[in-house]
Amino acid sequence: MNFQSGYIYMGKKCRIVGLLLIIFSAGSICEGQYYSMNTQYIHDPLRINPAYAGGNEALNLSLFYGKKWIGMDGSPETMVFSADAPLFKQKFGLGLTLISDNYEGKRENQLGTNYAYRILMPNSVLSFGVGAMLVRTKFAFRNLTNLDQGKDVGIKGSKTYSIPNVSFGIHYSFKDYFVGLSVPELLYHTFDQEKDQYVTKNDFSKYTYLLNSGYQFNVFSKIRLYPSVLLQYTTNDVSEQWQYDLNTMLSYNDQFWLGGSYRNDRLFGALLKINMSNK
Repeated sequence: MNFQSGYIYMGKKCRIVGLLLIIFSAGSICEGQYYSMNTQYIHDPLRINPAYAGGNEALNLSLFYGKKWIGMDGSPETMVFSADAPLFKQKFGLGLTLISDNYEGKRENQLGTNYAYRILMPNSVLSFGVGAMLVRTKFAFRNLTNLDQGKDVGIKGSKTYSIPNVSFGIHYSFKDYFVGLSVPELLYHTFDQEKDQYVTKNDFSKYTYLLNSGYQFNVFSKIRLYPSVLLQYTTNDVSEQWQYDLNTMLSYNDQFWLGGSYRNDRLFGALLKINMSNK
């Protein structure tokens, strides 16, 4: 069982949201060959699509903390801070993301910036976004093997590397519907043992594509339903090229949210969110 929690601060009203996410896993989970992500994107789409920058039409600040497999040494831990806001009469959007990941002896600190050009139309918005990021990776080389040859690479201790990357995305919203398409990592990195550094390439065969879509239904006057889906496709040579998330959230008076998430590798999640606003 995994546990994740977070707090989100949004807009000039200083809307405070508490998020509780409990994940149950049945069977093996294959994450290593896919773009690393968690269900935080349900509440912070900027994590997977730079075109969402400024999409809240107000200053949006988000703070998230997640930890898996509590009580186990070396369990994955994630901390995320993000901020975005529209500029120049909402025609542009800027975003900033700070991410700290710690898992399997590897610690990553990531700084990301996002820019979106927003085309405003009656009842809809079309956005194009680009992002740039720099990842500082500190890796403890213990029992590391060469995946190509199946041999010990013979590197001990720890090393720190700087790895750049860029992203691209498109986001379209029309009233209560939205859809987004993104490539969160346009650059591919391989490690050169002789030079002791990462080699950066732009390889189309390594791309991962994310398609995210959802709709808002007004069930009753104060009750709304938010179903959404995320499709992930990787052109890399992996056992499962397709991965999908099915999500749904039910809200009451925009104050309380209760929902669930299912991933095709048999990962289940229960979500509870509480909004405490200063109106």
